[in-house]
Amino acid sequence: MAAVKEHPMHALAAFLPDNCFDKVVYYLHHYKVHLTVTRERKSVLGDYRNAVHGKNHRITVNSNLNKYAFLITLLHELAHLLTYEHHGHRVSAHGKEWKHIYGRLLADFVNKNIFPPDIEEELKRSLTNPAASSCAEEHLMRVLRKYDAGKDGILLVEEIPANGLFVTRDGRVFRKGEKLRKRYRCTEIKTGLVYLFSAIYEVVPVK
Repeated sequence: MAAVKEHPMHALAAFLPDNCFDKVVYYLHHYKVHLTVTRERKSVLGDYRNAVHGKNHRITVNSNLNKYAFLITLLHELAHLLTYEHHGHRVSAHGKEWKHIYGRLLADFVNKNIFPPDIEEELKRSLTNPAASSCAEEHLMRVLRKYDAGKDGILLVEEIPANGLFVTRDGRVFRKGEKLRKRYRCTEIKTGLVYLFSAIYEVVPVK
């Protein structure tokens, strides 16, 4: 299980872009959010759990995200909280109600000198119909990745040459094949099994 660390509000500033701390803290205080920053989790960037038995709402966000990705993920989870406050469990997790609230939250942080122009442009495109995950918005993910540190030698699957080899995080080696809509058909060298990879999945090329 990923190790976690609970952060007092002043420590949160280290994870956020400039010019947004007060606004973020307002939301956290107003809705009584118990925020936990956790180390990287492979399957999720953040998570929300609604308040139960008198306890506060709980949100977790991965600490390895760059500041802009951290803020966007936090807003994503806050949108889940607000959706729950308004609708309880009566609506789908990423339905129209959540999309409307998430879009409204994003709009509150756009044009505030918080995001670089390229990220802001992609966020504006998201305002009318936000995707269920920032990872699902491939254009936004590509732009956010530019602000990651320590990614030397790491490529996206779409950047690997046709028939090129790459290594995944768990050490398995694959050969890149044809693109099927949004995913690439790739063959594991050791087993010959075929897997579909997202175009923006991060891998290490085999030279």
